[in-house]
Amino acid sequence: MDFNVSADPPDVVKFRKEVSAWLAEQMRGHEHLRWSASWSTREDEEEYKFRRGLAEKLGANGWLFPIFPKEYGGAGLTVDHQMVLETELFKYGLNLSHVFYTLARIVAPVLIRWGTEEQKREFLPPITRAEICVWQVLTEPHGGSDLANVQTKAIRDGNDYVVNGQKVWTSYADKADWIFCLVRTDTTKKHEGISFILFDMQSPAVEARPIKLISGQSPFCETFFSDVKVPKENLVGKVNGGWEIAKRLLQYERQNISAGGLGRHFGGGPEPDDTATHSIGD
Repeated sequence: MDFNVSADPPDVVKFRKEVSAWLAEQMRGHEHLRWSASWSTREDEEEYKFRRGLAEKLGANGWLFPIFPKEYGGAGLTVDHQMVLETELFKYGLNLSHVFYTLARIVAPVLIRWGTEEQKREFLPPITRAEICVWQVLTEPHGGSDLANVQTKAIRDGNDYVVNGQKVWTSYADKADWIFCLVRTDTTKKHEGISFILFDMQSPAVEARPIKLISGQSPFCETFFSDVKVPKENLVGKVNGGWEIAKRLLQYERQNISAGGLGRHFGGGPEPDDTATHSIGD
């Protein structure tokens, strides 16, 4: 009697062997690093460098977002393939959400749902392949828990938006390459006057200042914008439609935390275009 029964179909069994051998090779010589899927070792520069490199290698294979289409930086695989990657990474104390320090798994679904086709093709591949580190920048110093009390302004000037304002408590903004920023585009309305915009942290007049805590660490930053010019094409969704996006983005964030990166909306659903519908409905 043959007891070597696998619940996985043959192609998934083959994929598991491939991933297992690949990860073993990548991890060899790095056993001394103190892995943390909860990101508590972000102050360890050696680990940060290694994990970012590992993410780039996974991304080059399309394995960070395995079910996303190949044209968006994924591998066009199935949920079963994603679970293989998650379980094999878990053997090393990691998961796809926390290979390195980025909010790609929150930002990418936003672009899938609200981005134009041009935005998807420009921004999704470098995000999903870990070629850039992207973060959300939401909280402001005077706002408290009222996220809609946005004072950072984005004023249309020809083909650009000119951004002025300040954000605070942004985790590792100083390490971000690009940010998703909640801005005010209409001062006459509160929730209906907010927009979402994506821009390069290397833009002139952007400054991220680490906040040193009593522990001596600096995991958070203040971020300042002084007449920062952002192309109008980088506005995500409709003008003054950012509050709808912000609410869904926060749902993605909470679900990602609770699911440990295994949530359907982060690459576990059958089609990326349906991610939000599958996870929380219309």
